[in-house]
Amino acid sequence: MNLDLLAFVALVLAGIPSGMFLLNLLVYRPIGNRKSQISSSVSVLIPARNEEQNIRASLQAVLASHGCDFEVIVLDDHSTDRTAAIVTELARGDDRVRLEGAPALPAGWCGKQHACFVLARLARHPLLVFIDADVRLAPNALALMASFMEGGDAALASGVPRQELGTLGECLLIPLIHFILLGFLPMHAMRRTRVPALSAGCGQLFIARREAYEHSGGHAKLRDSLHDGLKLPRVFRQAGWATDLFDATDVASCRMYRTNADTWRGLGKNATEGLAAPGTILPMTVLLLGGQGLPFVLLAFAPMLSSSGLLLTAVAAGLAYLPRLLAVRLFRQPLGSALLHPLGVIALLAIQWHALVRHLAGRPSEWRGRSYSVAEPAKAA
Repeated sequence: MNLDLLAFVALVLAGIPSGMFLLNLLVYRPIGNRKSQISSSVSVLIPARNEEQNIRASLQAVLASHGCDFEVIVLDDHSTDRTAAIVTELARGDDRVRLEGAPALPAGWCGKQHACFVLARLARHPLLVFIDADVRLAPNALALMASFMEGGDAALASGVPRQELGTLGECLLIPLIHFILLGFLPMHAMRRTRVPALSAGCGQLFIARREAYEHSGGHAKLRDSLHDGLKLPRVFRQAGWATDLFDATDVASCRMYRTNADTWRGLGKNATEGLAAPGTILPMTVLLLGGQGLPFVLLAFAPMLSSSGLLLTAVAAGLAYLPRLLAVRLFRQPLGSALLHPLGVIALLAIQWHALVRHLAGRPSEWRGRSYSVAEPAKAA
């Protein structure tokens, strides 16, 4: 194929997510400039299974909150470590903390979805904040999120916390959360409509109106899913409720994984419900490789390109890097991660294809010591 034509293709494919990213920055905004006085009380709900490394810091961060009335409920999901003991210790010193034990996991349920569903039924307040045990809230986070809900019509909202990174795998892959979210979801259309497909969230942090949660069915509607970040907003929209997104960089932080292996397994466990879905993975592979990888391959053949082809390739490479370099400043991502963007995209696609192969082979997803069966593999035509 003519290399100049490939350069044009690379430019178009790099321009799509770059342009979408820029447009979405107009609506994906921090919530720090909102009023701090709110009237609604908040229930902070934390599912915890073997979280002794995280739960103390997570609870202490919540208990430092100010600007609203709140309770915090931890559901110990049959932990075999000191999770329950740590929560019990903190609850003795602060009556805003409650420890509850999870019932036996019913057949057909994912552990986290069941824990969140149980927690919602235990909550006392009209606003429900679901956080993972590895999330650390800023002292003003609850008040600002509650104000965000009171000031809009969304029944469910979510934001991506600032991602703390350690290993190479984390640095390569975790910052791509913002790139995929802002590069491929038309957020202006999301806010104007309640179409289920035009929604997304981050499973690390959700805030919901209790009435809407109960009306929509909440986590009971995605009981067998491992991808609440994608599926919970769709559940609300299918029930006729609006959902929204906000930039949570200043109000929360999270260290999802601690090792390269955990990063691979963690991102792969629910991949077939997102990018690795059989109907999604091929077009996304073309978009990502064509827009985020092809420009740099073409640069390696620069002497074979015409002057116009070289210009197109250089612009495509710049567009590929633009969202990541903006994310360095806006979302406090490391510069080294942004510079390794093409390698990160390749690693992400490797995880997606590996997850799809496992899914088609009928191999179960495993997480937190539990194994979840998958649907029967698709039959060849």
